[in-house]
Amino acid sequence: ISSAPKDDTPPPAKPADIALAPAAPAGAFASLKGQLRAPVAGKVAARFGAKRGDGPSWKGVFIRTAEGADVHAIAGGRVVFADWLRGFGNLIIVDHGGQYMSIYGNNQSLLKRAGDIVKAGDPIASAGNSGGNEESGLYFELRHQGAAFDPAGWVKF
Repeated sequence: ISSAPKDDTPPPAKPADIALAPAAPAGAFASLKGQLRAPVAGKVAARFGAKRGDGPSWKGVFIRTAEGADVHAIAGGRVVFADWLRGFGNLIIVDHGGQYMSIYGNNQSLLKRAGDIVKAGDPIASAGNSGGNEESGLYFELRHQGAAFDPAGWVKF
């Protein structure tokens, strides 16, 4: 039996707690509409809403680019996911606050981990074809309150 005084300090934050902490003021991302730079240099090969052959329509855009090209965060935020995900390959998700998220898939490699804070323009991944796409490039999606929306009015492609 220990006679040491009881320690009332809270336990250290767990990764899930860190990932859920707000990364930016709620209205900050929305104010950037129309001013965001493309996450990678390349040619848009598939647009939001276009049909995927006989499958569902695209929920984001596919930007054809060279394997290994730098993928940049479109705005500041916190990385909430950085791992391989079936259908997306090596995937990074950045939470920008205000229930806005940007999604970067099909990457050759990931340069950030969940919990990392990123600034606009920071390199976060290298483009590739890890998502099963035969072409090298970046799958990019924007979401608000969990729903994908057309990034065309937000990002200058």
